[in-house]
Amino acid sequence: MSRPLIIIFLTVFVNLVGFGIIIPLLPYYAETFGASPLVIGLLFASFSLSQLLATPALGVLSDRWGRRPVLIFSLLGTVVSFVMLAMAQSLLMLFIARIIDGLSGGNITTARAYIADVTEPHERAKAFGMLGAAFGLGFIVGPALAGAFSLISYTAPIWAAAVVTLVATAMAWFWLPETVHRGRAATMSPWRALPDVFSRRQIRPLLVADFIYWASFSVCNTTFALFASRRFGFDVGQTGYVLAAFGFLGVIVQVGMVGPSVRAFGVLRTFLLGLVVAAVGWGLVGMSHSLAFFLAALVPAGIGVGLCNATLSTLISNAAGPQEQGRIQGAAGALESLGRTIGPVWGNGALQFYGEGKAYGSAAIALLGAAAITLRYRPPLRD
Repeated sequence: MSRPLIIIFLTVFVNLVGFGIIIPLLPYYAETFGASPLVIGLLFASFSLSQLLATPALGVLSDRWGRRPVLIFSLLGTVVSFVMLAMAQSLLMLFIARIIDGLSGGNITTARAYIADVTEPHERAKAFGMLGAAFGLGFIVGPALAGAFSLISYTAPIWAAAVVTLVATAMAWFWLPETVHRGRAATMSPWRALPDVFSRRQIRPLLVADFIYWASFSVCNTTFALFASRRFGFDVGQTGYVLAAFGFLGVIVQVGMVGPSVRAFGVLRTFLLGLVVAAVGWGLVGMSHSLAFFLAALVPAGIGVGLCNATLSTLISNAAGPQEQGRIQGAAGALESLGRTIGPVWGNGALQFYGEGKAYGSAAIALLGAAAITLRYRPPLRD
C-alpha cells in the first residue's frame, strides 16, 4: 500500500478502537444516571440521527476544503464527545456528548472519499477491503480494551477511547497528506438521491432489504449489553470480551468463508444465506437461558452477519453503472443510517416493555422478511 493508504488505514483503525470501547460500556454507564432501556436506545439513536443529518454537509466541505481538515475536525469532535462522556454529571450531558460525536462524525465517509482520491478505479476494491479490515480489527480490540479498563472504573474505558482517538487525530495531522481530488462523489446529498433511486422498481427490493438489515443489526448490537446483563449477569468486562470474540468471528468469516461461498453460490445467494443464518442465530440468542446455549447461538449469528456485511455493499455497488455509484451509494447510506437510528429505539423499547428475548425475536423475524424481499430483486445484466 502507498503511504497515504497506510496512514488512512491506521487512522480509521485507531478511531474504530475508540468507538469499539464505547459500545459495550455505554448501556451500563447510562444506567448509573437512571436511564431506562428505551432511553438508552434513544441515546444510541441520537448519534446515528445526528450523523445522518451532518454527513452530507461534511461531504461538501471535504470537497471544498479538502479531506484532511474535515477528517481531523471529525476526529477532534469525537475526542471532545468522549471527554464530555467521562465528565458527565447528568443524562442530558450524555445526550449532548453523543450528538456532538454524531454531528462531527463524518470520519468514515471522509476516509472513503480519501481512498477514492488516492486510488485508481482498479485498485479501489482492495483498498476498501483494507478499510473493512480496519473496521473488523477495531471492533475486536475496542471491546476487549473496554473489558480490561472497566476493571478500574466505568470512566476509565471512556478516557482510554479519548486517548486512542487523539492518537488517530495526531496521525492524521502529522502524516496524512492532502489529496488530489479525482472524484466528487461525496457532494451529493443522500436525501436528494433517495427519491429517484427508490422509485426504480428493480433496485427497490434491495434497498428495502438494506434498511431492514441495518435496523435489525442495530437492534441486536445496542441491546446486547442489557440482554447479557439481565439474562446472565454480565458486567462491562464480560460483555466486552464476548463482543471482541464476536468481532473476531466476523473477521474469520469474511476472510475464510465469503470467497468460497460467493464462488459457489454467487453474491446474491450468499447474502440470502447470511440473512437466514443470522435470523436463526439471533432467534436462538433470544431463546437462550443458559450461558452455553447463548454463546453457541452467537456462532450462527456471527457467521450470518459476516456473510451479509461482506456481500451487501457489493450488491448495492453492482446495482448501478459506473456513473451512478455516488447516487446509489448515497441513497443506500441514508437508508442504513435511518435503520441505525430506528433500530436502537425499537430494540431497547421491546426489551423494556416486552422482555429481553422479544428484541432478538423481532429482529430475527425482520431478517427473514428482508430475505423474502430480497428474493424479488433481479440483478442488472451487464456485459
